[in-house]
Amino acid sequence: MKVTEIFETRKKEGKPVLSFEIFPPKKEEALKNIDATLERLCDLRPDFISVTFGAGGSAADNKTIEIAKKIKNNYHVEPIVHLTCLHYGKNEISEMLKYLEDAGVENILALRGDVNPNIPVKNDFKYASELVEYIKSRGDFHISGACYPETHLEAKDAVSDIHNLKKKVDAGVTHLVSQLFFDNEFFYGFYEKTRIAGIDVPVEAGIMPVTNKAQIERMVNTCGASLPGKFQKIIHKYEDKKEALFDAGMVYALNQIVDLIANGVDGIHIYTMNNVKIADRICEGIRSLV
Repeated sequence: MKVTEIFETRKKEGKPVLSFEIFPPKKEEALKNIDATLERLCDLRPDFISVTFGAGGSAADNKTIEIAKKIKNNYHVEPIVHLTCLHYGKNEISEMLKYLEDAGVENILALRGDVNPNIPVKNDFKYASELVEYIKSRGDFHISGACYPETHLEAKDAVSDIHNLKKKVDAGVTHLVSQLFFDNEFFYGFYEKTRIAGIDVPVEAGIMPVTNKAQIERMVNTCGASLPGKFQKIIHKYEDKKEALFDAGMVYALNQIVDLIANGVDGIHIYTMNNVKIADRICEGIRSLV
């Protein structure tokens, strides 16, 4: 099932979409145990699960694609495969699209991807919008895209960022997933701007429950998300108390989600970091809301 159909169904029910994001473990031992993680996540019945993508390797040995196949075929939940293009040429992307098609995977999150100094950049695709156009020309896939409530770090300004987002949607993106944020007002303001710009596809709010100080420092440096004062107070008060910080981070995330749902958000996308406990706590907290 294509993600567009999932959103249409949930809209008719008057409820938001709920989805998870996971990543292929880098360590071999963790990869061997991924089935246990997938089983527990899929038991929570998300509308779909997206699987992040690491540059390098061919379609035949790509961990992202293999995990997506398991999600769909073994656990009967729709997967979205992240696909980056900065380090791939058209022939390699075509190979991956054929592999996805043969595997029955219909949904792709098209991304430019980050620069990896260990892998050469190729010149076939400079922007995600170019990848979207190429995917549209190569098969019947549903294509999702990323968006940034606080503006992409490399964007000239917020206006040009929205302009580039419109290019992605015009190229064929029919669903957007936001980068994480900790202040809902950023998301509401961004959402309004998308509508003014003529972007009318569903926009999912990306939420990452913060459960340790190192995690928040890493994510802020990576994506530039700002930290509200009340959130900083939580981090400072509980940074040396592991269990307390976990509980406080979960409560903060749940409050964000409840507020978003009350304001009619299209969907909630949980960055699980492969932590089943996080997904379970979120689902328990909003069970009657979705």
